[in-house]
Formats: sequence, structure tokens, C-alpha cells
Amino acid sequence: MKFLIVAVGAGLGGGLRYWLSNYIAKILPIFFPYGTLAVNVLGSIILGILIFGFDDKMNLSNSMKLFIGVGFCGGLTTFSTFSLETFSLIRNTEFLLAGINVLVNVTLTLVGIYIGYLITR
Repeated sequence: MKFLIVAVGAGLGGGLRYWLSNYIAKILPIFFPYGTLAVNVLGSIILGILIFGFDDKMNLSNSMKLFIGVGFCGGLTTFSTFSLETFSLIRNTEFLLAGINVLVNVTLTLVGIYIGYLITR
């Protein structure tokens, strides 16, 4: 049953990742992976809200934690995609963009967790 809960959450998170990444690719320049950045930050905010707000204040069930935290946020965020895109930038000798990608993704996802924490306080 736990597997099914995670799988459904991951499917929904992955669907949102696909839609949001494509939407952002249509409105922002393609030379930088903005879509991946956006879903990583959004996933971090959601996870921060889950951990620091809902869990502390609402005593969420383990099933809901699995659904949102492992499934939905796991399907939504894209660390493996982030790594591939960064490697591709390095391979194409776009070292500055690769460094910016790492710095911005790591910094903003940490800020996203903090925003989730602040929202719940």
C-alpha cells in the first residue's frame, strides 16, 4: 500500500514537473534550465511547508507524509535532471552557466525550504 501511495504522488508531481517545465521553456530564454530551477524551488517550498507546518501543527499521517514528501515532491523535483543539465553545460564548455546553475539551484532550494518554514510559523 505504501508503494502505491508513493507511486500516485510521484505521478502527480512528475506531471506537474512536465507541465511547469514546458510552460517556463515557452516564456523564458532556453539557454538556461529555468524550468528545472522552478520545480526544484517549488518542491523545496512544498517540502518545507510539509515538514515545518503540517507535520508540526496537524500531525499528518505517515501515508500523507509519504504521498506528499516522498511521492509528490520526489516526482516534482528534478535533482537528476539538474545534474544532467549541469553536466551538459560543462560538456559544452559553458562553465560559467554550469556554475551559476549549481549556485542558484542549491541556494534557492535552501531558500525554498526556509520559505516553507516561515509560511508555517
